[in-house]
Amino acid sequence: MSKIEINNVYKIFGNNPAKVLPMVKDGASKEDILEKTGHTVGLDDVSINIEEGEIFVCMGLSGSGKSTLIRHLNRLIDPTEGEILIEGTNVMSLNNQQLIDLRRQKMSMVFQRFGLFPHKTVIQNVGYGLEMQGKAEEEIKKVAMEKINAVGLNGFENQYPNQLSGGMQQRVGLARALATDTDIMLMDEAFSALDPLIRSDMQKQLIDLQSELKKTIVFITHDLDESLKLGDHIGILNAGKLVQVGTPVDIIMNPADDYVAAFVKDVNRAKVIKAKIIMRPLDQSNGIDKNNLVKVQEDQFIEDFLPEVVCNNSNCEVVDKKGNVKGYITHNELQKSLKKT
Repeated sequence: MSKIEINNVYKIFGNNPAKVLPMVKDGASKEDILEKTGHTVGLDDVSINIEEGEIFVCMGLSGSGKSTLIRHLNRLIDPTEGEILIEGTNVMSLNNQQLIDLRRQKMSMVFQRFGLFPHKTVIQNVGYGLEMQGKAEEEIKKVAMEKINAVGLNGFENQYPNQLSGGMQQRVGLARALATDTDIMLMDEAFSALDPLIRSDMQKQLIDLQSELKKTIVFITHDLDESLKLGDHIGILNAGKLVQVGTPVDIIMNPADDYVAAFVKDVNRAKVIKAKIIMRPLDQSNGIDKNNLVKVQEDQFIEDFLPEVVCNNSNCEVVDKKGNVKGYITHNELQKSLKKT
């Protein structure tokens, strides 16, 4: 069973969305709907299954519906039609108290503009969700400090947000989401306000944390490189419609339409494709030259190990964090993955 199921969700903004819904179902465009009715189509028949423990990235240009979609998951927005299932439970069936419990116990959210309380210190901000859960003060401090350490902010716990850089403030937001230990994390343009170098560092930190925590993360972005770097699966929205869902390699190698193709045409594939994506599994490794192998981690990107492979004219042995061999990469796999169609 999927962790999150989004089934045939429509969202129309305006005074009478129910009246406009048949027009949307009949195929009227977003532009026509706006011109003829004054209503805005946010989502148009979107269905997605998100598996437990994966990072699912939803991306698209401004106005594509991605932020509207993520706000349906915790019912900050209700759909015009369709259902949202969390572990099989339709969130539309929840009463107010059940919805509050869902938001406190099951989901946490990281916002684009950090969403920190300016009058609270770092440790107070990080512990806020635990406070809302009714945890004891001693436990709140203990867990908050653990998460502050996890995001590299040890020593800053008594600072206030205005004493921190933007990147540090976003780390506080991430630590706060981690502290509540929810199964699901919603991250809406979480790194978009950061400078490129800080953003890259935060992406790496999220990948490292996720390798240990295995949360179910829904990550919203308009940046293709970010989506390809972070996502186990990616959903691409255009004008409220879901035009493609797939792995990063699916999106790059087999774009579903011209809209997706335009996104991926200039991607540096070496920056976004991981070793585990292109490796040959062990049961298909017969005949591979296993002399003078370059050892690479399964989550390393091609650009990290490509120079050594080229210099040594070697194949790669792909291992997990414990050193267990997971597969092999030959020059054939590298060439196929880097070649633009």
